[in-house]
Amino acid sequence: MTVPALRRTTARFWGTAYTIVVLLAGTNVPAPLYRGYEQRFGFSPLVVTLVYAAYVGALVPSLLIAGPLSDAWGRRRTLVPAVALAAAGALVFAFAQDVSWLFAARIVQGISAGAATGALTAALCELEPRGDRPRAAMVASVATMAGLAVGPVVAGVLGEYGPEPMVTPYLAEIALLVPAFWAMAALPAGRQAHPWRPRRPSIPAEMRSAFAVNAAAAFLAFTLVGLFLSLVPTYVLELSGSDNLVLAGSAVVPLIAASTTAQRLAYGRAGPGTRVLGLACVAAGLACLAVGGSGTSSLGLMLAATLLGGAGHGLVFLAGLTEINRLAPHGCHADVVSSYNVAVYLGAGLPVIGAGLLAAQIGLLNGVRLFAAATATLCALFVIVHLVRARRPRHPPKPSAPIEGMS
Repeated sequence: MTVPALRRTTARFWGTAYTIVVLLAGTNVPAPLYRGYEQRFGFSPLVVTLVYAAYVGALVPSLLIAGPLSDAWGRRRTLVPAVALAAAGALVFAFAQDVSWLFAARIVQGISAGAATGALTAALCELEPRGDRPRAAMVASVATMAGLAVGPVVAGVLGEYGPEPMVTPYLAEIALLVPAFWAMAALPAGRQAHPWRPRRPSIPAEMRSAFAVNAAAAFLAFTLVGLFLSLVPTYVLELSGSDNLVLAGSAVVPLIAASTTAQRLAYGRAGPGTRVLGLACVAAGLACLAVGGSGTSSLGLMLAATLLGGAGHGLVFLAGLTEINRLAPHGCHADVVSSYNVAVYLGAGLPVIGAGLLAAQIGLLNGVRLFAAATATLCALFVIVHLVRARRPRHPPKPSAPIEGMS
């Protein structure tokens, strides 16, 4: 590869990473603003979780359709419309008149993110200048975490100190999407590899077992993230007695910082043990959240829950994405990654509806605590099952009986 070509590939690689950050930041801009929407439109914490889950309800079908579509038609033809849709979702949020607008905006965002997620991860692997797939997986993972953190923080700052708190954050998002649009437009067009048709997700037989284990672990780990992006910002405000949107938006930052740090430390060494350690940390973090919620130690337990849960989440996500990238065949890479991301987003979006139901029945603080305890138990069971299976002795195959007449 010549030097100009290498520079061009490097620029496209980092432009793709930037697009991951901005797209995911945009999907999480509403997190610190939900309390304001509750007061403006008069709805309960259950509706907050349903609005959040509407995003997942649109994202999962989009993932399943756009994963193979990207493999067939090329990355640029999929990603340019996805970025345009992200801007459209931000506009719907900015002009929202009632709760139905929030549902519509989240659905548009879900379609956009679903179309982009698998294709962006696959594009990073293809554009990594030295063909280093583990490095591409690490960059994709860190970019994802950065997007999750940047969106709520920027929205909190602009919502608290800028004009029009329910409009300005979305206008900033649209401005940040403009460079992402041009970065995706600059990707190679690619040739249609094969005809595309809608189909169920297809996991190659040789990697189904590894896929199932990593998908289940990711589902549990991202349940924690869904909780932090939907109810925890309001939970933190109730614990602290404050109404500051910066505090609400920053609640997720220690989680993401711990996740990113753990991924950086584990980079190049991620394996099954990393996944198990990660889930153990997620269980410990959720346990801290479950026993908090009252008394002077609440914020300290909240910080411990955030750091432990974030570190565990990062280990699980990196281990899973590394193994999926390593095992996925070239011709269906985006399809397999998209299927893995289905588990990720289902974990982030569906279980948290249960937390919303609990909050509506027994109050936000108690609802979050009970939900955290139940999820921690599931994570602990996953770890115990893995450890028991790992300790089970593996008996060598019995030698076959000698064939008569042969020495």
